[in-house]
Amino acid sequence: MDYKKVGIYLILGVLFFLPVTFLLFLYPATHNYNPLDIVNEEVLELKAFRATTKEDTIQLRDHITVLGFFGTQPMDKLITASNLKELVYDKFKGFKKFQVVIVMPYGTENTVENLRKEISLYEDLRFLHFVFGQPKAITKLFGSLKHNISLDKNYATDNVFIVDKDLYQRGRIDDRTDNEIERDGVVYGLNFYNCLEVATIKNKMSEDLRILFTEYRQKRKGEFNSYTRRAGDIKSSDEKN
Repeated sequence: MDYKKVGIYLILGVLFFLPVTFLLFLYPATHNYNPLDIVNEEVLELKAFRATTKEDTIQLRDHITVLGFFGTQPMDKLITASNLKELVYDKFKGFKKFQVVIVMPYGTENTVENLRKEISLYEDLRFLHFVFGQPKAITKLFGSLKHNISLDKNYATDNVFIVDKDLYQRGRIDDRTDNEIERDGVVYGLNFYNCLEVATIKNKMSEDLRILFTEYRQKRKGEFNSYTRRAGDIKSSDEKN
């Protein structure tokens, strides 16, 4: 028996089957991942708002949207806007139907252009939209989202929200760490993302958006069969983040 040839064939066999085995282990995980939770099903559409030009029609439905509120002093949100642009927009702008929508009060149109120039550096911002409306409409839209925070006196916040194609707000019903789960700690959710907290944006929000895009990609292929949790599924999740 030629042991040298046997050894070569054995090595080649291992090199061939090892990646295949690895992919087989990954396959169930890919198709049975946990979708991003639905935390609220009542987000209002942008009917009370207009874009920079009358020709532009910006809407939430049929889009995966990161929704923000920059208020009457948008330049005060330069760090928030920069983090959102660099850590979220730049990463996901190539995905189909992705957009960032920032809600603004009427009268801030010129200041918004200055903010846009500050964060763009002549880059493509086609999928970053500013829409304008009355303070009452801004408050009403903000009130349709699930949260336990308030807009400041300028109708602004550093927090942003994820809204899916069906006008459902997405997030995490249970955002406990593994240690908190082991200790059977109180369930708390994640309904919004603070753009001043870089770790939250880079880790949690980026991961949540990636999961949401995976869900819609699998739906297009007819492969999506996972159960999406809603806020009512865990009673103690009523303790808002």
